[in-house]
Amino acid sequence: MLTAIIDYESGNLHSAEKAFQRMAREMDAGEVVVTSDADVVARADRLVLPGDGAFPACAAELRGHKGIYDAMVEAVEQKGRPFLGICVGMQLMATTGHEYTETPGLGWVGGDVVKITPADPALKVPHMGWNDLVIDQAHPVFDGIESGDHVYFVHSYHFRVANPAERLAHVDYAGDVTAVIGRDTMVGMQFHPEKSQATGLRMIGNFLTWKP
Repeated sequence: MLTAIIDYESGNLHSAEKAFQRMAREMDAGEVVVTSDADVVARADRLVLPGDGAFPACAAELRGHKGIYDAMVEAVEQKGRPFLGICVGMQLMATTGHEYTETPGLGWVGGDVVKITPADPALKVPHMGWNDLVIDQAHPVFDGIESGDHVYFVHSYHFRVANPAERLAHVDYAGDVTAVIGRDTMVGMQFHPEKSQATGLRMIGNFLTWKP
């Protein structure tokens, strides 16, 4: 079993690499590699797309790495390989991003990425720090996870899903903020599981052993 963390020059990969490799060892879930090689992406059994920064810049970098982009799309859309998007990597699964300018996403989960607007003006944007998950839909990535478990966020924009059934979890930040999305073989996490201690590590392990 091979899990590829896709390196398209738009993510802080070191902590993700270490967390995924640790859980792969603990769960006997095979090898985890960080790669910018399209051939590795094409033959991987699972794909992880991280992302830090602005939606338009990440989208441009991903599409600019045409070999990686094409291999990823084929693996997910045609081969049904399990896919995990993290932070902006999750946001790129959307129909459209609205950060600075309208930018098309992958269109894998219908919806728009829009600026967080808390009802309480005392709450700052970016939304940064720990928050309690509220699980909306059952999913294997939540095995051993309960509403109220803490995860770590750093973001100013969030995913407003078109289909409520594809919002798997949210958090309350003076209004609902989408935390986890998913459908079919795809799942996305707005928070950083690799920085979310025991809860995040458990969810990484669940993804690595998920059999859609």
